[in-house]
Amino acid sequence: MSFQTSFKLKHAAVLAALGLALTSSGVRAEAWSFGIMADTQWTTNDATNNPNTVALGIMNQILPQFVDKKVKFVIQLGDLTDNGSTAGLDVWASAAQQLYTAGIGFYPARGNHEPSATAAARFKTDFPQTQGQGSNLGGATGHRSPTTPAGLTGLTYAYEYANATFIAIDQFVRTDGTGATANSAVLDQVDWLAATLAAKPANTHAFLYAHKPLIGQNHVDNLLGANPSSNAAQRNTLIKAMASNGARFFLAGHDHMYNRAIVKSPDGTAQVQDVIHSSDAYKFYIPTIPSNDQTYNGSNRQETPIAQELFTIGYYIVNVDGPRVTFTHYASDNGCGGSLGAGKDCDLKATPTLSFVKRESYGYSLNGKEFLVPAGATFTNVADASPTGTGWVGTSLAIVGGSNDTSTTLYDGRVAVQDVNTGWASRGEVDANGALGFKSDVLTLWGMHNAIGSEQGDTVAVSLSYDGSRGPVAIKNKDDAGVWQAAADRNFGGSKKFIVGPWKAGYALGTYGVDPSTKTAWAVVNRGGEFVVAKTADGDLNGDGVIDSRDVALLTQQLNKAASALPAADLDGDGQITALDARKLALICAQANCAVAQ
Repeated sequence: MSFQTSFKLKHAAVLAALGLALTSSGVRAEAWSFGIMADTQWTTNDATNNPNTVALGIMNQILPQFVDKKVKFVIQLGDLTDNGSTAGLDVWASAAQQLYTAGIGFYPARGNHEPSATAAARFKTDFPQTQGQGSNLGGATGHRSPTTPAGLTGLTYAYEYANATFIAIDQFVRTDGTGATANSAVLDQVDWLAATLAAKPANTHAFLYAHKPLIGQNHVDNLLGANPSSNAAQRNTLIKAMASNGARFFLAGHDHMYNRAIVKSPDGTAQVQDVIHSSDAYKFYIPTIPSNDQTYNGSNRQETPIAQELFTIGYYIVNVDGPRVTFTHYASDNGCGGSLGAGKDCDLKATPTLSFVKRESYGYSLNGKEFLVPAGATFTNVADASPTGTGWVGTSLAIVGGSNDTSTTLYDGRVAVQDVNTGWASRGEVDANGALGFKSDVLTLWGMHNAIGSEQGDTVAVSLSYDGSRGPVAIKNKDDAGVWQAAADRNFGGSKKFIVGPWKAGYALGTYGVDPSTKTAWAVVNRGGEFVVAKTADGDLNGDGVIDSRDVALLTQQLNKAASALPAADLDGDGQITALDARKLALICAQANCAVAQ
């Protein structure tokens, strides 16, 4: 039996033992989450709050956030200390007890501030969970490290939780003294990383993380070399292995800023998202001008920027809901006198009091697609369909109008693209008993917002097919409290207007409708999130909660008048109440199987 087959069977057995049976798509139905934080360095000042060059004052404001949000485990992206000392690593080991007490695991990586063989040995002693030892595993299983090359046990390591594989990568001096050159220390691990990704079960997630990113914004050195053009063959191998095995995101620190970008393999055949995470330390960095990708990759540019935020302290919550993954970035201003979105650079001299707010959500789904929409480009290339089979309606999505008219310019002058991702949950899973009146599968649209700190996006027209059962129906959008509302009610501005018939160019924000002839519902919106076609009361002109002959009679009384006489009766949006509107309402009434009112 091959290693790959043996591992997949073992992984399925672990899920079964946990009562987490795989669905037909190979993923677990129950949602769960993990946390991410980055560099936690401090200098020698304010040592009472930050002993042994560890930013304990900041950590003690972030770690309770993970406890409150009930994550399963936390990953830390290196530079746990500033001086790499045994005492500093011990501070982190003590601080992590507040996670362990809550049953939360902790899985760190080393950074360039703890690169020595001595630090490697202490890292393994303080965090035995990286070797699958001890009681602080947070429910993770399958802990393993490369056997070749030697010396990496518990430093570079992989583990599983539910429907995801995690791999922490170490590029510093190993316990046996090898790996002394950080710029080449990962090269002899690339084959193991690729084999580990290939061995994971199909239709499951994978996340790779290390201290250094694939391409840095301030630092030139990165995971695979001294600059972004170094070691092209190994970069090709790793990025291809990630892209072909469901590892959409590479997670890193090192640059003390928040930055997301698409990074392509040097040969251009594969791409992943490279995420650099906000500083949790005393210092912050500024991107180089021009960017490292522009400087070192010349005409073979490999990085496409998506989002950037400087001078904040932050953490991240990642929710895994079957095939769908949503990252949420929380941040506070860094205490240097600026504010979120307009921060200031400094080296902190004292621990600031932090106030975290949600800044951005982004994500992907194994059953969805990804679309990069450059500035000025149309969104009408965004189209997808949900799976088919038991529990699924088989819903088609199309963005039928709108373009990327509001784009962000980064510090280095590059213009960001919008990274739009689709994902699906079945009607059978979300509305199993029909209580919500869903007529389609549930669509998630990530990446529709224009800027960090706002959920508002460009105005677009979203169209979803529905199952054709009796109406009326309309597109709904889920709010932060989990309540489904008319999509038009969730917009930023605009006026709500219901139309019967197809979408037409020029319909204003807030216009929405249903086209019975094509069994599609559409809405003009300016936000993303979760969307579904569901039963509504649109067409209930007298507000009694039903659509019946009274509503038809009420419209008939207003025939040949301006729409202002009864705005809801202008069902074709032409500004007049006419016989065409009466016919449309009669069609809705027929779909609703309404009877003559008594």
